[in-house]
Amino acid sequence: MTDHKNDGSEMDRKSEEETRETEQLTETGAARRGFLGRLGKGGAALAVMGLGAETAMQTMFQRSTLSSAVAAGIEGFHVDGKVDGFIWLNDRPINGELPPHLLHDEVTPFPNMFIRNNGVPPEKAGIDASAWTLTVHGEAANEEKSYTIADLKEKFEHHTLQIWIECGGNGRAAFEPSPRGNQWDLGAVGCPTWTGVRLRDVLEDVGYDADKAEYIGFKAGDAHLSGRDDLDALSRGCPMRKAVEDETLIVWAMNGEDIPEQHGYPLRLITPGFPGSASGKWLTEILVRDREHDGQGMTGHSYRVPRHPVEPGADVPNEDMVVLEEMPVKSLITYPQTGAETSVGSTLKVAGKAWDGHGDVEELHVSTDFGVTWQKADLKRPVNKFAWQTWEADIEFSEPGFHQVWAVATNSKGDRQPMVLPGWNPRGYGNNKAHHIDVRVKA
Repeated sequence: MTDHKNDGSEMDRKSEEETRETEQLTETGAARRGFLGRLGKGGAALAVMGLGAETAMQTMFQRSTLSSAVAAGIEGFHVDGKVDGFIWLNDRPINGELPPHLLHDEVTPFPNMFIRNNGVPPEKAGIDASAWTLTVHGEAANEEKSYTIADLKEKFEHHTLQIWIECGGNGRAAFEPSPRGNQWDLGAVGCPTWTGVRLRDVLEDVGYDADKAEYIGFKAGDAHLSGRDDLDALSRGCPMRKAVEDETLIVWAMNGEDIPEQHGYPLRLITPGFPGSASGKWLTEILVRDREHDGQGMTGHSYRVPRHPVEPGADVPNEDMVVLEEMPVKSLITYPQTGAETSVGSTLKVAGKAWDGHGDVEELHVSTDFGVTWQKADLKRPVNKFAWQTWEADIEFSEPGFHQVWAVATNSKGDRQPMVLPGWNPRGYGNNKAHHIDVRVKA
């Protein structure tokens, strides 16, 4: 294989062509199958409010979640092994998520792991894993080297870590006006264990110019929706600072077994804290770049957010967009399911998960009065950096009726989830609005 040294403008042109064709094929396919939208969107807001500032917004907050679930997009569609209750948004490419109450496991099992594909995965039956090859090369690499999975296992130290992956567009369905893309609700996240080797160790084995290397990019074995061999389904990456972190891995196992077909068999990249699109599946190449990677999904508005706050619905020029990197602090209530019932004076146990793109969540608070008062939850430490954290709290209600429980996470930097939607962006990335459930309290 020859070193891929492309003119930057040519790469930009090709990437934009790939993006346009991918979006057209995805959106046309969804329309053809009668893709169902979501119900009961909340109003948009640009401000990020403090924990006590939202009481004036109580009317807006007090919207039942019982009637605002995302509709199952494709009736009758199913992926073998996935749990009942999956919400399928698309079948070409396959995209599906879970309602929050199905994300209660400490370690996300395969049946409950969301699927986010951009192209057509290679069929597992047609893959000879023993012959699968990863090639590392690029403008800043000292040489080109190829590794079989056996080579990776034999040559480098193994690491098993529990690491969450979240789609950059998780929560997109809440934004108004609706951004383009799959209308994810809240369930495009999961936290399995992954076994493999550090990307850093492989890069050091190849050798690279530390003064020249700025980014790594990946290429993968999934096919573009058009069937064209000259277009990548997805080719993203991350800055070198992220590539050389201890937790950035090249993996062959998920939860102690071969990676499932829809999740990247036989080899994938895990880029913790970044949107899931940076964790390339069906991994075939790593490019050590001397510039920001400019493959499919790296240019235009793809996985990018405005440099400055913009008005909802604004047409933002490409040059005013920057790459989405660390995901914001976030949490979910995974128990009980929204619509739970309890009685005045009884204790209701509420529990969930919290995570942050920069590392650890420091505190988790719950509120039953829209932020007037807050109760600190019991928050477990992560089993390792970039594992999500389990939290729980015991709550009592003093009066009957319809109530809501809200959860807000705060990370080690002091960033905390807003009670209202964060600033609108053209593709609906990074929605970390506080999650809530409805509770009916009997006298």
